[in-house]
Amino acid sequence: MKYFVVLVTSPSRSVSEKLSKGLVGKKLAACVNRVPGITSRYWWKGKIETGKEELLLIKTVKSKLPALTRWVKANHPYEVCEVLVLPVAGGNSDYLNWISQSLR
Repeated sequence: MKYFVVLVTSPSRSVSEKLSKGLVGKKLAACVNRVPGITSRYWWKGKIETGKEELLLIKTVKSKLPALTRWVKANHPYEVCEVLVLPVAGGNSDYLNWISQSLR
């Protein structure tokens, strides 16, 4: 697989803006979509927590994944932040080529 979508949750719009601008600006991502208004429920330190978050959908290529993960971890306020990498099995070849060209 060459192309990937990376999922990252964020506690606020300001954090999402910082992360998305940094990732695109550093050419670690070709595109970042911000999905506001999600509710997350999860285990944290032995109890169930519920929180309002935003979801970032980050489009990138395999070669950028290690640096992207490091950058998100270094710039995210959570003690343990979500960085889930999903392979892209296919899609619009023009769009996939645009991702590659954007990250050169």
